[in-house]
Amino acid sequence: MSESPSRSAPRPRTGRTWRAIRLSLIGGAAVVVAIAILTVPVGSPADGLTLNAGDVTTADIVAPRSVTYISKVQTDAAREAAAAAAPDMYDPPDSRVTRQQIARVQQVLNFVSSVRADAFASRDQKISDVGTVSDLTIDTALATQLLDLADAEWAAVQSETVTVIERVMRDKVRADRVQEARNQLSTLVSVSLSESQVDLVTELASPFIAPNSFFNEAATNAAREAAREAVSPISQSFVQGQTVISRGKVVAEADIEAVAALGLLQPSLQWQDTASSILSVLIAFTVFVLYMRRINSGFFKSTRLMIYVVVLFTLFLLGARIIVPGRTVLPFLFPAAAFAMLVAATLGANVAVALAALLAALVSIVANQRLDVTAHVAVGGVVAALALGRAERVNSFFYAGLTSALATAGVVLVFRLADPTSDALGIATLLAASLINGVLSAALTLVGFFVLGNIFDICTSIQLIELARPNHPLLQFLLRQAPGTYQHSLQVANLAEQAAERIGADAALIRVGALFHDVGKAIHPEYYVENQIEGQNPHDGLLPEVSAQVIIEHVPNGLRMAAKHRLPSVIRDCIAQHHGTNLTYFQYQRAVGAVGGDESKVDKSKFRYPGPKPQTRETALLMLADGCEAKSRSDRPRTKEELEKIVKYIIDRSVAATQLDECSLTLHDLKLIRESFNETLKGFFHSRIVYPEEKLNIVSDEEVVMRR
Repeated sequence: MSESPSRSAPRPRTGRTWRAIRLSLIGGAAVVVAIAILTVPVGSPADGLTLNAGDVTTADIVAPRSVTYISKVQTDAAREAAAAAAPDMYDPPDSRVTRQQIARVQQVLNFVSSVRADAFASRDQKISDVGTVSDLTIDTALATQLLDLADAEWAAVQSETVTVIERVMRDKVRADRVQEARNQLSTLVSVSLSESQVDLVTELASPFIAPNSFFNEAATNAAREAAREAVSPISQSFVQGQTVISRGKVVAEADIEAVAALGLLQPSLQWQDTASSILSVLIAFTVFVLYMRRINSGFFKSTRLMIYVVVLFTLFLLGARIIVPGRTVLPFLFPAAAFAMLVAATLGANVAVALAALLAALVSIVANQRLDVTAHVAVGGVVAALALGRAERVNSFFYAGLTSALATAGVVLVFRLADPTSDALGIATLLAASLINGVLSAALTLVGFFVLGNIFDICTSIQLIELARPNHPLLQFLLRQAPGTYQHSLQVANLAEQAAERIGADAALIRVGALFHDVGKAIHPEYYVENQIEGQNPHDGLLPEVSAQVIIEHVPNGLRMAAKHRLPSVIRDCIAQHHGTNLTYFQYQRAVGAVGGDESKVDKSKFRYPGPKPQTRETALLMLADGCEAKSRSDRPRTKEELEKIVKYIIDRSVAATQLDECSLTLHDLKLIRESFNETLKGFFHSRIVYPEEKLNIVSDEEVVMRR
């Protein structure tokens, strides 16, 4: 509200000048930092050279200075070569395998012996029976040879077969060397046997030579790791003037590493790119300022909020500068939704949507104008801001993050399904990144609230809900010490909350502010009418100046108690501003009367609240609700008209006293507030609005102040 020109002098321009200077300083710093983020290379100084593995150099690249560095590429290659050269590790021979194989061969030999000793079987039947042995491949010739051996010879063959198998399998027999072991069987047979018997032993023993030493993966990996660690880091040196990469050579990873070590890899800045970045930042800043002046001009009155937005925007822009350029999957993990939710929960969805769009526009610069990344950032931020709602529950952040994830997944499908170079694995990877992004953004938002909220004294909806709980220590203290004031605060909270919703103000903030606005009265509750016993008023025996100071003291007392309990600054503002700079009129008039009515003999400063005047719609609304509730309770109206007269009187008095000049309430807002107060107060006093014939005895405002 502002005074009319006919009855007020021009307001000092000091506040406006300081506000303009403050906006210029913060805005200028934001512009400079954003331009630096977009233009200054991240890494080594620029020198005009860009190389990728597989490129062919068109000119010799010469070292501009001498340098020695540890070559990670060469060291890694040498270590991998050493690991590859490390032999595979196998377990020691397993004696259980040897026993098992010997037991099997003995079963076979015993069966052959039983066939040889069968006196009732014919020769053909014996040959057929020997051929049925499953572990041996015995043809007719071999079966005949086995049957024709003398008993002594057969006994020698049996014994030597078992002995040979045992000798071979005492050593390691690996799966890939079984045939090699079988080939050595003939050299291990006793020389006392004939050549035909040696061949027979070899034929009988070969099938039973089996692997008894098995590959040990853990030991092998340990050996390879030991081989890697045994390789010392490889250093690479270049002297000034030495050719690093010759013309026409295919560039390898080691070459790129060398160029990077020499500081030649970072591309140089182009003035066109710099100019484009500067223009983009200036346009984004201008759009934001014009937008905020239209929808939330009070934003520019808060240095804290301005710095909060600048820091937040800068951090996320810097994050994009680091994460996005030159990468395929990481840009889709950039948590733009977290930025939008952090702004939406403090300044509202409309501001968050605008800032999310501006962030996406600047991210497109660092993403080399990739439309898919730009759309991903913009859609993720906008959807998260709109889905967050009032942000009164922790679940609402994860709901907003999930909604954003689904929206960005849709963006991925829009751009990738029609892209012939995209495969199913690539699309699935980007979809997974989008879903992870949503969860990451929600978690990052919650962490950001705890960190940035404490740094910038930001009061969130979740914090307001916690403060509004009746078990808050300060509210409990007020309830115990000054129950009448506590009930008064509840009534003011209900009255102000209804009006706040009507004019679009922060209803949660004003409710909590109303609950705490009179906590200072708990120090000396007996001096306020709502806590007094009928007929007992301690002000009767005090001088007007002393009485006024006792009443005024509840404001600084409340501020001290709020600071002790670490209430947010927006709640402390409600305590400080709910009386503005009004006078304690009743005490002032008593003092004037005591000096014969000469106001010049009375120091008004002793009767004036310290203020300041309400600076926001919420604190102004609290002042009006506080006055209407107190006066209506004192006057005890009995008709609708009497209630409306009280509400009109309080609002008109505040306007006339210029208490609403520094807030952004409009005449239309005051009309809606008056209507809301009338409706709500009817509910408070409905039992008394039944005597229209009785005359209203309106107590003066000074007496109201006195009683409070």
